[in-house]
Amino acid sequence: MLQVMLRDHNRAREEVGVPDLVLDDNLSRDALAYAEELAASGRFEHSPGTARPDQGENLWAGTESAFSFEEMAAGWIDEKQYYIHDSFPYVSTTGRWQDVGHYTQIIWRDTARLGCGIATGTGRDYLVCRYSPQGNIVGQFAY
Repeated sequence: MLQVMLRDHNRAREEVGVPDLVLDDNLSRDALAYAEELAASGRFEHSPGTARPDQGENLWAGTESAFSFEEMAAGWIDEKQYYIHDSFPYVSTTGRWQDVGHYTQIIWRDTARLGCGIATGTGRDYLVCRYSPQGNIVGQFAY
């Protein structure tokens, strides 16, 4: 799973000319712990920012065993169809940055490290990816 996520993230980054991400064991460990928490509780919400200082976070959930890792990553990367290259949060043709926020985190130039974890519970797979340094910073461009 980690190699698929890294590959697909870096392909998206290559398209916009930003450096590749590298895997980070600590980020992966933290992402897995949070994925397990979501799977156990059935909740689907971002972790508190205080629990992940200077880390961005993408979440994905879907029916247990129904989606490939490539499909999970594509769910975020496909947001590029609504992306506008402007300063954050003015980055979406829809007028809502949330419609491209996963994608912008993936392509954020200053982000260098990636860690992901996946857990299953309540009939769903929960994928959490963490990014450091975080992206989606108000007033900045993704790249």
